[in-house]
Amino acid sequence: MASSIFCGVDVGSLTAQAVVLQGGRVLGARSIRVKPSPVDSARAVIGDLFTACDLTREAVTRTVATGYGRQTLEERGLADANISEISCHGTGAHHLLPSVRTIIDIGGQDAKVIRVDEHGGIVDFVMNDKCASGTGRFLELMSRTLGVELEELGELARGARRIEELTSRCSIFCETEVLHALQRGVDRRDLAAGITRAIGERAAALARRLGIEPETTMSGGVAKNAAVRVELERLLNLRLLACPADPQIVGALGAAVLAAQGEPGR
Repeated sequence: MASSIFCGVDVGSLTAQAVVLQGGRVLGARSIRVKPSPVDSARAVIGDLFTACDLTREAVTRTVATGYGRQTLEERGLADANISEISCHGTGAHHLLPSVRTIIDIGGQDAKVIRVDEHGGIVDFVMNDKCASGTGRFLELMSRTLGVELEELGELARGARRIEELTSRCSIFCETEVLHALQRGVDRRDLAAGITRAIGERAAALARRLGIEPETTMSGGVAKNAAVRVELERLLNLRLLACPADPQIVGALGAAVLAAQGEPGR
């Protein structure tokens, strides 16, 4: 008899992810750009995933929601429970990397550093959600200012000959600073390197506030930016553990794992 199937859905500010788990293994995962509302986003990403995996809603034993609007998803019947992003990212990272003790999660509108114990339980965390300057939204804005796709920013930065330091701490002021630099003829590659250094410095400062251990990894969409990863490794003087799955699905994976464990919503 086949083991039960569990689902986790994570609706962020820029993207939404869903994961289905069976027997502790990922059966499938999907990530999409968000829709106008968390409910629309959840319906779309779950629908895409279930279609790809040839699943019906009735085949899924339990679904847990996390991210923006997670309470609403439970209220609207799209999830059986909702659990915080902190718990889900910690659980998802530990599921993929049992040795991990620190997770740096840089999402679309916030950044978090989470410490977990040997069982994946939350020990402590810090979060910066008051400014977009250290988040994926910042990178998206800066990419648009440079006239490149977000996915191209990391590779562009790696081709820099020098780093154009950005002095502004605010996203809007940084945009103006980058525009003025472009008008002066500063190489886009050098500006891209300055942008990735800026976000790396913000994440590193957050990590130092909490205290980190060598067994550290990244989750969230910004973890796909190789230049940010290299900058974080330099600033924190450690080698980040490579995530063996798409780092953007870590929160949804954690939600699916907690669904399988029967964790109550919180």
